[in-house]
Amino acid sequence: MSTVRRWIQAACMAAIVAIIGLPAQAAEDAHVLVLGRISDDPKEHYDQLKPLLDYVVPRMREVGITEGRILMARDAQQMASYLRRNRVDWVTETASTAVQLQQRAAARPILLTERNGVSHYHSVFFVRKDSPIRSLQDLPGHTVALQSIASTSAYMVPMTELLDAGLSPEILLAPSDMPAPDRVGYVFARSELNIASWVHKRLLDAGALSNLDWNDPSRLPDAFRGDFRVIHESHPYPRALELVRSSLDPKVEKRLREVLLQAADDPEARQAMRLFFNTSRFLPLDPASERTLDVLRAGVQRVRSEVE
Repeated sequence: MSTVRRWIQAACMAAIVAIIGLPAQAAEDAHVLVLGRISDDPKEHYDQLKPLLDYVVPRMREVGITEGRILMARDAQQMASYLRRNRVDWVTETASTAVQLQQRAAARPILLTERNGVSHYHSVFFVRKDSPIRSLQDLPGHTVALQSIASTSAYMVPMTELLDAGLSPEILLAPSDMPAPDRVGYVFARSELNIASWVHKRLLDAGALSNLDWNDPSRLPDAFRGDFRVIHESHPYPRALELVRSSLDPKVEKRLREVLLQAADDPEARQAMRLFFNTSRFLPLDPASERTLDVLRAGVQRVRSEVE
C-alpha cells in the first residue's frame, strides 16, 4: 500500500506541475523581449544588435519588459519556427526574408527601417557596354551573376523580374556552364564585387545587384562601371523591416513601435542606431510600401515554386 500511496503522490505532484508549471514559466518569460536575427556570423551580429536592445528595454518597463535577449537563426525556416513557438518577439530583416516570415509564421511588419538615409532601393541588371544584350528579353541563352539565395536585391527581386518577363531561369554549376537556348542561366558569385568582376571579365554576360551597390565604389569599382550599361531596373521596395510575432502582447508591440519611432530624435540612441546596420531612423509602414510587399510576396512564392 505504501508503494501505491507513493505512486499516487508522485502522480499528483506531476499533475500539479503540469497545471501550474507552464503558466509560471510563461509569466516568468513575459518580462523578456527577445530580438532575433538570421545570421551566418552570430558574433558580429550580436555586437550590432545588443546596443539597440539595451536602449529599448529600459523604455518598455511600463508594459512589463525588464530584460532583453538575442536569439540567432541559421536561416528563414529556423527563424519561422522560433516565431511560431514564441521564442522570438522582434525580428529585423530585409524585405524578401520579411515576406517569407509572414508566409511561414504570420509575422507582422510594424516599421520600415531606413539605413544610411535610404528607406527604399531597387535592383539593377547590367551588362558590358559592348554586349548585344539590350533588355531582359535578350537574356535567354545567356548568363547572369547573382549574389546568394539570401539576397533580396541580388537574387529574389532579380528572379521575380525574370519570371514576370516570362523568362525561365536555370541554375548553373559554374560560370563556364551554358544554359539551354531558351533559358537564362544564373550563377551565385557570393559578393557584389565578384558579380561586377565576373561580368567585367566576360565570365558571365550580365549581373544584378542593388542600385546602392551599383553606386558604391567598394562594391562596384568606378573603373568597372565605365564599361557597363544598365538594361533593366526593378520597382523600389523597402530597404529593411522590423517585424513581430503574431502572438505578441498588443501593449508590448505598441510600446516597441513607439520607442523605435522616437529613437532617431534621441541622442542616447544615436550610437546604438549606427551599430544597428547603420540605421538612420524607423518609419511607419505606409500603404505604398505595403502594396510593394504584396507584390514581392507573390514574387517570392513564384520563385519558390517555379525556380527552387
